[in-house]
Amino acid sequence: MDGIIFDVDGTLWDSTEQAAQVWTRAVREHTDLNTRVSADRLRGLFGKTMTEISGALFPTLSEAEQAKVMEACYAYENAYLEEHPGVLYEGVAETFRTLAERTNLYIVSNCQCGYIELFLRAAGLEDCVKDHLCYGETLVSKGRTIRLLMERNHLEHVVYVGDTQGDADACREAEIPFILAEYGFGDVPDARQRIQKISELCELLSEKKGNVHEK
Repeated sequence: MDGIIFDVDGTLWDSTEQAAQVWTRAVREHTDLNTRVSADRLRGLFGKTMTEISGALFPTLSEAEQAKVMEACYAYENAYLEEHPGVLYEGVAETFRTLAERTNLYIVSNCQCGYIELFLRAAGLEDCVKDHLCYGETLVSKGRTIRLLMERNHLEHVVYVGDTQGDADACREAEIPFILAEYGFGDVPDARQRIQKISELCELLSEKKGNVHEK
């Protein structure tokens, strides 16, 4: 195996409570809307592209207005998370350090620029991740972003760990295997490989060395 690629939100940590707080403030300061953004709403949207999220949250705004308010939301979020980071899921740090001794670790997320770096600093895992790429950098589908990261790092045999149907669809587009993090935000009924906690990855990948690349 050349490596493991991870999603962030709903897979490695949960920052929806923090994001909801500052997104609500950004919306009220940059629009005439009286919209309250809830953490539950964000859990259903995180993993989609930034454009899809803005369209779902602010359908009455023009595309230009949506882009402007989302720029404010992400700026507020990045600044707030530096001091008030999201909640790491149990076992993430330990599992990353164990896996990093065995293979290369990567991250691909549909997030804004700077978010992955912020997560890595907060988690103390900067030295464990070889490379990462996000929608804010590529502005293409998650499946295509995965392929771009693979091409940049000359990867052929990888698996992706995520928590939503969108992640599974991205893996189908990228033609790589998908492992569902069942503890995350979404559900993928037809996922063939599943974990209930991230620490199970170590055993799963050891057991499935011969067939983990089944899609």
